[in-house]
Amino acid sequence: MVYFVGAGTGAPDLITVRGMRLLERADIVIYAGSLVNPELLRYAGENCEIYDSSKLILEEVIGIMRQGEAEGRTIVRLHTGDPSVYGAVREQMDELDRLGIAYESCPGVSACFGAAASLNLEYTLPGISQSLILTRMEGRTPVPPGESIESFAAHRASMAIYLSAGMLEELSRRLIRGGYDGETPAAIVYKATWPEEEAYLCTVASLPETAAAHDITKTALVLVGDVLTHQNYQKSRLYAADFATGFREEKDGVQSVEEGGKCDGLN
Repeated sequence: MVYFVGAGTGAPDLITVRGMRLLERADIVIYAGSLVNPELLRYAGENCEIYDSSKLILEEVIGIMRQGEAEGRTIVRLHTGDPSVYGAVREQMDELDRLGIAYESCPGVSACFGAAASLNLEYTLPGISQSLILTRMEGRTPVPPGESIESFAAHRASMAIYLSAGMLEELSRRLIRGGYDGETPAAIVYKATWPEEEAYLCTVASLPETAAAHDITKTALVLVGDVLTHQNYQKSRLYAADFATGFREEKDGVQSVEEGGKCDGLN
């Protein structure tokens, strides 16, 4: 059996409990050595075989899985973040389907959520943005024509831009060309949740100079949107006193938080 496991954003304790237990059970681990924190390999048993996929091609990865399956061994394919985001997992799964090898996926925490935690950020502030766009610049791997940076920037929603830290001058130009003002808040988060994490707030226009000032050229996520300043947003209606839900009736005469009020049952 093959398990595709999300390693999380970097910190060893941000893997899921299920992912940790799969690593503990594994006879073979194939991990993305260029991105996954090697500290996570400590969860594997001392007799576990470890392979670094950054040194392998697809056929070699599948060959290890095929041999392990033939020997009845438990195989963990450890991907950075969540396997479903830029994980190149579908091509592996299709090969396993062709070979009749069973597999399952275990989700992980993607970099955009690690970065949000580091900045105490909410991507979906009412009145500011109710959408989060995950995307990347085209590089050696192209993006579909309808998914250009400009087309997404036109929405002025919250954006998390992966795999683009080495192209920030072009990214900045295209974000502005698409619809963001140059003064729109932005952030660069290098190795979110790793011990060496660095995070810098800036603007869309100053993305290149901010990265250059801190010598950031890779392994960084770019965040864009007015949610980064967490100002001028509307409070959620979900917790408003005059908003009834299936669990709570409207509460009349409750003082607002600004007025120093306290709701019944809350300290």
